[in-house]
Amino acid sequence: MNVCDSGDLLPVEQAIDQLLAQAPSPPSTEVVPLAQALGRVTAEEVFSPLDLPGWDNSAMDGYALRAFDVPEQGGYLVLAGRIAAGQCSDVPLLAGQTVRIFTGAPLPPGADSVVPQERCRVYGERIWCPPLRLGEHVRKRGEELQRGQRVMSAGKRLRAQDIGLLAAAGIPRVKVYRPLRVCLLSSGDELREPGEPLARGQIYNSNRHLVAALLRGWGVEVLDYGVMADALATSRDALLLASSECDLLLTTGGVSVGEEDHLKQAIQALGSVAFWRLAIQPGKPLAFGAVAGKPWIGLPGNPSAALVTAMVVVRPFLLRAQGAERVLPVPISVVAGFEWLKPNKRRQYLRARLNPGVDGQLRAVLHPQQSSAMLTAACWADGLVIVEREQQVLKGAPVPFLSFADFA
Repeated sequence: MNVCDSGDLLPVEQAIDQLLAQAPSPPSTEVVPLAQALGRVTAEEVFSPLDLPGWDNSAMDGYALRAFDVPEQGGYLVLAGRIAAGQCSDVPLLAGQTVRIFTGAPLPPGADSVVPQERCRVYGERIWCPPLRLGEHVRKRGEELQRGQRVMSAGKRLRAQDIGLLAAAGIPRVKVYRPLRVCLLSSGDELREPGEPLARGQIYNSNRHLVAALLRGWGVEVLDYGVMADALATSRDALLLASSECDLLLTTGGVSVGEEDHLKQAIQALGSVAFWRLAIQPGKPLAFGAVAGKPWIGLPGNPSAALVTAMVVVRPFLLRAQGAERVLPVPISVVAGFEWLKPNKRRQYLRARLNPGVDGQLRAVLHPQQSSAMLTAACWADGLVIVEREQQVLKGAPVPFLSFADFA
């Protein structure tokens, strides 16, 4: 019996597991320069063509020397040269000598340690150096990467630091999956675009802009099909056209059980509905199925419900469909700065802000308005506190927290 017909609510983790198990194969691949690789997913392993760093070099501005030449109580060495970043010296360092060196410059032959300049005293050509450990302040050749070592695994969603490491290894381009094409459709005769006049009973279409912004942040190519009229034939035609031009369909609104919501009927006429109601708050009326062979996800119409379900449930599916391996954020544990004494049959995602306590621990405090229809709390919040089904939260107890930054 179908979940949406049984009256049961599907647990969130089961819904995510079902979605990930049915994620389509990743799109085709392309090779892009690093400047275009942010947020893209690697389609193959990447290996370093060189040692990084390529030579022993100084981690500080200071003096390169042989640690053996400095007595236990410190001593004087003779200044024998200067090496700036971008320069090198093939002249071996002799016993009792030191060389002025700058951060990143290669050590001269024979040198094995560096003393920071602020720890030394300069007397003309004589430099007093304090005692030091062998190898101090030296970056060894291949310390970060060795030639042939894997730099990136396949299925890695590239961040700024990943691109920086690829650049440091001298890799100018990377093979990635092309962006997923997602058709975005809104449902509701009451919707109008910002800037248009409103008649009584009409509202501005916040979900269209909210969800499109989320999708673009997840590396998705958004094909915006605007608003479908609340009519079966119109919905069916719009869905059929969209399914021919995209990898996945995403709709907002029209997934409740009201008699004016024709979206479910249109989906069933063109494909199938796998599940309809989740044990999540906000966002119970989230749906998944297929339209003409393309995956379809139906987000609820209330803005906060659309936001939470898109981040918690839809994002992992979209990332997996783009070839990413790691798709689920990991919550951290924080101290509850609130009481929540209302057990619920659904897992709740409460909009919360983190405040540091006098003891240094982060405490989560809730926005007073947790309505699924309002975005004010989400704009105020740093993230989401998770309250499991049939659970209460006492002030001071640990609670799991997902930062909005984890959903980028």
